[in-house]
Amino acid sequence: MEYLDAIITVVMLCLAIYLYFDRKHNYWADRKVPFLKPQFFYGNAKTMGRTESFADLFRRFYIELKELGPFGGIYLFTRPIAVVTDLDLVQNIFVKDFHDFHDRGVYYNEKYDPLSAHMFNIAGSKWKSLRHKLSPTFTSGKMKMMFPTIVAAGEQFNDFLQTKAKQQSELELKDLLARYTTDVIGMCAFGIECNSMKDPNAQFRVMGKKIFSRSRSRISGLLITIAPNLAQKLGISNIDPDVSEFFLNVVRETIDYRIKNNIQRNDFMDLLIRMNSADDTKSGDGLLSFYEIAAQAFVFYAAGFETSSTLLTWTLYELALNQDIQQKGRQHVLDILNKHNNEMTYESLMDMKYLDQILNESLRKHPPVPVHFRVATKDYQVPNTETIIEAGTRIFIPVYGIHRDPEIYPDPERFDPERFSANSEQNRHPYAWTPFGEGPRICVGLRFGMMQARIGLAYLLKNFRFSIGEKCKVPLELDLKGFVLAPKGGLWLKVEKI
Repeated sequence: MEYLDAIITVVMLCLAIYLYFDRKHNYWADRKVPFLKPQFFYGNAKTMGRTESFADLFRRFYIELKELGPFGGIYLFTRPIAVVTDLDLVQNIFVKDFHDFHDRGVYYNEKYDPLSAHMFNIAGSKWKSLRHKLSPTFTSGKMKMMFPTIVAAGEQFNDFLQTKAKQQSELELKDLLARYTTDVIGMCAFGIECNSMKDPNAQFRVMGKKIFSRSRSRISGLLITIAPNLAQKLGISNIDPDVSEFFLNVVRETIDYRIKNNIQRNDFMDLLIRMNSADDTKSGDGLLSFYEIAAQAFVFYAAGFETSSTLLTWTLYELALNQDIQQKGRQHVLDILNKHNNEMTYESLMDMKYLDQILNESLRKHPPVPVHFRVATKDYQVPNTETIIEAGTRIFIPVYGIHRDPEIYPDPERFDPERFSANSEQNRHPYAWTPFGEGPRICVGLRFGMMQARIGLAYLLKNFRFSIGEKCKVPLELDLKGFVLAPKGGLWLKVEKI
C-alpha cells in the first residue's frame, strides 16, 4: 500500500510540474502574439550554448519571427521574452517611448555582490542619478586628456608585436589585443601599469579572464533566469568572489593612496574620487559611495577591455580576408599622418574617417554585444496594433540578426566599409545599426572604446600586414559559451612587419 502511495505521489508531482510548464508556455498564445513553439522545460533555449551561440540563436528567432509582426514571443525556460523585429519599434523602445523601457532587466545583487550594481545593470531612479553623475566623464574634452595615455599603450603594443613577429610568423591575436586593451583600461581607470603586454599572467589580465570565463552552476543560472527575485534573496552572485575581492582592494588602495598623497592624474578614477562621499554604502547629491565607485570602475574595466579587444580581433580577421580593404586602410592612415607631421595626435586620429568605416562595418557584422535587453516598466500598447506588452515583460533586440538582414544590408556576409559612407548611412533606417544601443541608455563609454580601437588599428595598419595562415580556420567558429561575440579558440594570423 505504501509503495502504491509513493507511485501516486510521484505521478501527481510529475503531473503538477507538467501543468505548471504548460501554463507558463501558453503565455503568448493566450495573448494572441505570434510565437515560436517551446519545448518542455527549456522553452526555446535548449540549443543555447550547446549547438548554437546566443547570437546565432537570436538571429534564428529574428528570421523566424520577422514576417509575423513587429515582435514575436519566445521562452527562456518558463520566462516569456518579446523579440523585437521591427526597426520602428526598436526606435520607440530606445528613444521615443524610453520612459516605458528605461531598465535593462539584467540581474544584479547590490547587497551580496556590490560590483554587479554598476551603471549597465542598475534600474530606475538609481540609474538615472548615476548616469547624470558619470556622463561628464566621457566628454570629448576628457577623451583628449586620456589620449596620450592610450597612445603610449599603442606604441608599447606596436613595439611588443614587432618583437613577436620576428620570433614567429603566425600569432594568436585575440589574447594579445586583450592585453593591449587591459593595459589601456588599467592606466585610464586605475592609473596602474598592468604590464600584461609583457606578462600574460599579470593580475589584471588574470582577473579579466576570470570575469568572462566564470561558469556558475546550472541551478544558479536557472534561478537568475526564471526567478531573479528569489536569486537575489538567496545571495546568488554573478561575479567570482576572487575577482570581487581583487577589484574592491584595488579601488580602495588607489583611492587611499591618491587622497593621502594628493595625486591627480586626470583619468577615470580621478573623476570618480572627486565624487567620493567617504562612505562605503551611502551616496548623496552628486556624490558616490565607495561601492558605487568600485562598481563603475569594475564595469569600465570589464566592458572596456573585452568589447574593444573583440572588435579589433574581428576587424583584423576581416582585413586579413580582404587585402584590398586592408591596403586602402593602411594608405589612409599614412596619408592622414603625413598631413599631421607624422604624429599620432588627437586631431590626426579624428581625421581617419575610413578607419571609422572599417570599424563600423566590423561592428555591423560582428557586434560584441549581439542582443540588447530592456524590460517594460508599465503596460505598453504597440503602435498600430491592439497588442499590449505587459509591465515586467523582458524585451530582447537581436542586434546580430538585424545587422545581417539581407533586406537591410544586401549580401550581409560581405565585408564592405562603404556601407558606412555618408550617402549609404543616409539611405538606411537610423536604427538598423545599434552595436552600442541607442537613446539615454546608449553605452556611456562609446567614445572611449572607439578611441582605443582607432589608436590600436592605426598602429597595426601602419606597421604590419595581416593575412590568413595555416592555423586560422575560415570561417571562424563562434564561442558557444560566451555572451560576447568572440571566435572560438582565438584568432591566428600571419603577421609581417612592414
